[in-house]
Amino acid sequence: MSGPIDLAALPHDFLWGTATSAYQIEGAVAEDGRSPSIWDTFSHTPGKIDGDDNGDVACDHYHRWREDIGLMKQLGTNAYRLSVAWPRVVPDGDGPVNPKGLAFYDELVDALLEAGITPSVTLYHWDLPQLLQDRGGWPDRDTAEHFAAYAAAVARRLGDRVTHWTTLNEPLCSAWIGHLEGTMAPGLTDLTAAVRASYHLLLGHGLAAAAIRAAVPDAAVGIVNNLSTVHAAGDSPQDEAAARRMDGHVNRWWLDPVHGRGFPADMREVYGVELPERPGDLETIAAPLDWLGLNYYFPATVADDPAGPVPHARPVRRDGVPRTGMDWEIDASGIETLLLRLTDEYGARRLYVTENGSSFPDVVRPDGTVDDPERQDYLVKHLAACASAARKGAPLAGYFAWSLLDNFEWAYGYDKRFGLVHVDYRTQARTIKGSGHRYADIVRDHRSRSRRAA
Repeated sequence: MSGPIDLAALPHDFLWGTATSAYQIEGAVAEDGRSPSIWDTFSHTPGKIDGDDNGDVACDHYHRWREDIGLMKQLGTNAYRLSVAWPRVVPDGDGPVNPKGLAFYDELVDALLEAGITPSVTLYHWDLPQLLQDRGGWPDRDTAEHFAAYAAAVARRLGDRVTHWTTLNEPLCSAWIGHLEGTMAPGLTDLTAAVRASYHLLLGHGLAAAAIRAAVPDAAVGIVNNLSTVHAAGDSPQDEAAARRMDGHVNRWWLDPVHGRGFPADMREVYGVELPERPGDLETIAAPLDWLGLNYYFPATVADDPAGPVPHARPVRRDGVPRTGMDWEIDASGIETLLLRLTDEYGARRLYVTENGSSFPDVVRPDGTVDDPERQDYLVKHLAACASAARKGAPLAGYFAWSLLDNFEWAYGYDKRFGLVHVDYRTQARTIKGSGHRYADIVRDHRSRSRRAA
């Protein structure tokens, strides 16, 4: 997809935002009462993170947030998706709330609003308190209950100013990558634990949604999933069946339950793990959604692999296809396909692209600027695909670029950079990249068009 973006297809009150997460940018991991999270533990385990990096300092956002809000203003964005660190707010995972932890987010929200930026708050972006992991973590039902209590505490404190709430970010990564593949915290490779974690994550979503709404009657509550278009590598029935299983693994397992369809029967059979169901759980999980968030990065092409791990579908690398610095295939049409699928198949009433972005090896020029033409091209093509979906009926209400800042990129450490803003991790100096300036131009153009149309 190429050519200009059809900005007229996007609503006049469109949210133009950037996204981050607490562990990836905040640093200050032992300040003001914060306790360790599973990512502190995982990143300090030798060999788990490229370069043996960790999030101890990250982007030092905990101390530099005022500067970072200034960057948002320079970009012209009117929304910011942030996550709250559970171990900063409730250090024991359950029990007493840490006043200093809540105060940080309280001050941050006030400053965002003063800058004319709408805060969109995510309650769980993977940083489970280590103390709860020690007691069983997400495979244990109690964790879902503790999550709801933590959500209630944050909503009570911020709910007079924050109405846009996300319960979970990418529960697939927490369950499948963290408990099945083992390359994210907590680093397990246990199918039974992974399936139980997936169930309790979604139960926690439903319980937290109710808790947020009890504290904030006008709250707009949603959940964010990372989804992929899935393609069969060949036209054999076996490859087609493998693509169906992969779609169940990465898409339907997370979408069907929250839309009242229960957990897909075919995937229950694939996993062969009994779900820890109790009466009323499915109704709780299917709490009404005010909006649905899509994180999109790449498509998946798979072949049948009966002897491989679940879902017995082997990723196939396609030759001659452009790829990012993460070696992820670039396919802007996939974001349009998924937005329309969420609209047509799941009846989404309001959609946000809550993450979309690309990593490329940035080069700082002698004059200190960072030009990143590949990231600019990725951004423009994916925004054009979003606008195309909106023109075809997708109720798209906002786009959050991943990410505001270069940051700690989980198991990849600091080598992979997704930011619209370059961060020198030695000095913490911030520099808006060419992609950031391009994004600012798009935001400004849409705002100007909306004013003329009013």
